[in-house]
Amino acid sequence: MTALEAVAVHLPHQTVPIEAVGERIGLTPRQLRLFRRFHGLDQLRLDPDGTLLDLLGSAVEALPELRGREHHVRFVVHARSMPVAEPYPFNPLHHLLDRYGLAHAGAFTVTHHACAVGLLAIDVAGRLLAADPDPQALALVLAGEKTFTKDAQVVPETGIFAEGAAACLVSAGGERNRVLSYAVRHRPEFDGRLAEDPDLLARYQREYPAVMIEAIEAALDQAGLDLSDIAAILPHNVNQASWRMISKRIGYPLEKVVLDNVPAVGHSFAADSLINLHTATTRGLLQRGDRYLIAAAGVGATFSAMAVEH
Repeated sequence: MTALEAVAVHLPHQTVPIEAVGERIGLTPRQLRLFRRFHGLDQLRLDPDGTLLDLLGSAVEALPELRGREHHVRFVVHARSMPVAEPYPFNPLHHLLDRYGLAHAGAFTVTHHACAVGLLAIDVAGRLLAADPDPQALALVLAGEKTFTKDAQVVPETGIFAEGAAACLVSAGGERNRVLSYAVRHRPEFDGRLAEDPDLLARYQREYPAVMIEAIEAALDQAGLDLSDIAAILPHNVNQASWRMISKRIGYPLEKVVLDNVPAVGHSFAADSLINLHTATTRGLLQRGDRYLIAAAGVGATFSAMAVEH
């Protein structure tokens, strides 16, 4: 059974108010009021002088459980929300392998699930490891991206992106953070440029809670669990308003949804789930044996949920 052996997080030191970002990318005062008052956004973690290699490398350096075990890493997987992250032909993933003694590992990117791709990367890593005869084999999942264009900085009327990163060691079996289920719901009718199609944006916002709930319920069903069995929900950090709505609809206590990082960190692409897992474990929100749910959505549109036992 796929297990998340260790998780490390890197958050850039620079904290920027959403108004500073909004002014730079042309958001109106009304849009910024919506983000702050309704969606609960406040500050973003950004590193304007750092590269994607710096961002991902800092997460790897924060993962002491990797030290001395590099030779066991069979796969390095970058969970990337955006189809393109750097100008061709630069590939920061391969530079990272050389820097951290992982050049022997097979390395690749998974994408096309947008900001839900972090869960896909964990699932793919677990499947690959399950076919490896070495019980000590590991995969390293990386998540984190740069806000290098306007499209990579904002989802209209929904959220503003930040630059947090995470690194996760995955094994084919383990006693902690064992993956119990993984469910995905694709809604390709929402593929398009939301910023330029108000009707598409309105339909996406209207359907969003119901499809997210569908993915959550599917993951619970696969794992044989009820919501009452779930100690915490670790959401993506797109905003607080959507999770207030979802929590109310499913009858789940809002205080058990880990929303701490929405105002303080921002929406860090596919890294949100691992950032929130790190928050939940370091703050003692999860006890051994607790079951929790990771949930994420990506424009395009993909809705995913994963049940895990701590």
